[in-house]
Amino acid sequence: MIKLEICCYSINCALVAQQAGADRIELCASPSEGGVTPSFGALQHARQHLSIPVHPIVRPRGGDFCYSNTDFEVMKNDVARIRDMGFPGVVFGVLNGEGHIDRLRMRQLMSLAANMKVTFHRAFDMCFNPHVALEQLTELGVQRILTSGQQQSAELGLPLLKELLQASQGPIIMPGAGVRISNICKFLEIGVTEVHSSAGKMVHSAMKYRKVGVTMSSDDREVDEYAYHCVDGQLVESMKGMISLVQRKK
Repeated sequence: MIKLEICCYSINCALVAQQAGADRIELCASPSEGGVTPSFGALQHARQHLSIPVHPIVRPRGGDFCYSNTDFEVMKNDVARIRDMGFPGVVFGVLNGEGHIDRLRMRQLMSLAANMKVTFHRAFDMCFNPHVALEQLTELGVQRILTSGQQQSAELGLPLLKELLQASQGPIIMPGAGVRISNICKFLEIGVTEVHSSAGKMVHSAMKYRKVGVTMSSDDREVDEYAYHCVDGQLVESMKGMISLVQRKK
């Protein structure tokens, strides 16, 4: 069975994705930073109200994946908390300053994760050598690698994704970044068993009052403060339908 993982930045999004047929949720916060650790309240609500597997991300901040000692202590605490809450999986990744897997810190996090299934996230796409990184993550016991094939989008990264699929002796290679109904077949054709998508759309706020001249964004670009990211349930359903069609043909 080919699985569809949906990246969700809120519990509302996760509920939409679950209803639409997603197989698993990657639970995050802050889409503008590419996903950081969700709040304790979100984690607690996920355990209470979601029936499909939820794998929270542990990422203490946006930016790179080379962390200070304080950042790393926060990560260890978060992994332990997520483990103790009973989540079946967790998502994290740590690099060193030279762009290699930080194996010492990864071993510590893997130990804390215990029986949880670990996904190494798109820090992989910032690695100096993806083939060496794959070998090291295999040795560490990582179950899957979320990757765009070291390109801005997974579609552009298809050549490396094919190489990684052929080379992997353990970790599932899960394409992510720009996976949509328009291109999902390209990933299914190369033999992936899991795909990752945000399946997102922007939703306009129900607020009628608008405070002119006040913004909560530090971004210099023009941003609609009254719109937010949400999962498109119809898109999830369409992607699941395409996956089912491809599986029936096989």
